[in-house]
Amino acid sequence: MADEIMDILTTTRRIAVVGASNKPERAGNYVLAFLAARGFDVTGVNPGLAGQTLHGRPVVSSLADAAPLDMIDVFRRSEEVGPIVQDAIRLGARTVWMQLGVINREAADAARAAGLRVVMDRCPLIEWRRLGHLLQSRPLEAELHPDQLDAATNPQGNVT
Repeated sequence: MADEIMDILTTTRRIAVVGASNKPERAGNYVLAFLAARGFDVTGVNPGLAGQTLHGRPVVSSLADAAPLDMIDVFRRSEEVGPIVQDAIRLGARTVWMQLGVINREAADAARAAGLRVVMDRCPLIEWRRLGHLLQSRPLEAELHPDQLDAATNPQGNVT
């Protein structure tokens, strides 16, 4: 899985963050900031925030408004992932990434059957940090507030 994650993180350019948040303490906010700081072309997806910007990046109301895209990063409840994955398939995304705690095997199977890569119950921020020496990244601490860094490493303190 590490090789696949490394490939995803090094070949992806356009990411839609579904469930983007304007609350700084929420992962849907600081992961979007992290990805943007890493040079990804990130678009937030949240109908309640559409038309606004987060960390200098636009927020739109739907995945269709974020297209074209390479990857969707899902910050929604597991039971809400199915329609999001169907949209991702329809829009030609290459990867579906479900955040920590987001597990929907049926949606993952549908995405894989359509040829998409799937990462489930993981966080790209954590994976970037874990693989950072291989990705030649700057230290994460330089970009995130310490409270965000603690939350980004998962409430249980372990890396998944």
